[in-house]
Amino acid sequence: MTIQEKQKQIVEEFSFLEEWMDKYEYLIELGKKLPPLEDSLRLEKNLIRGCQSRVWLAVSRENGKLVFKADSDALITKGIISLLVQVFSGHTPGEILESDFSFIQKIGLKEHLSPTRANGLLSMIEQIRLYALAANTEKTAENGK
Repeated sequence: MTIQEKQKQIVEEFSFLEEWMDKYEYLIELGKKLPPLEDSLRLEKNLIRGCQSRVWLAVSRENGKLVFKADSDALITKGIISLLVQVFSGHTPGEILESDFSFIQKIGLKEHLSPTRANGLLSMIEQIRLYALAANTEKTAENGK
């Protein structure tokens, strides 16, 4: 499934939930389904700066694609990072860099978060983009040799 198809699917899932409390509950459920991060990945370097709660985002490469694993000590935040992992994990750095994060606005997430959670969301997005940019730059350097 492409990033755009995954985003569309999430927008459709959220469209069935009319009340924001239901959407928060759904985020919490998504967070509960996210597998816990192994202790070996709960490192300082994987902590996302700018989040009020503790959020870890680890990345690895498999066959040229980035695979994200994440966790948080707060359930709603864990649900938010699980959405991002669901959409962007398993895609190439180029695909991630070319995509937008419009699904976040389409589901109304950004405007329904507290200012600190909204800042945390922006930090999560920025970290995913930085990982993709770094991987893309490394690939370009390798091809240039």
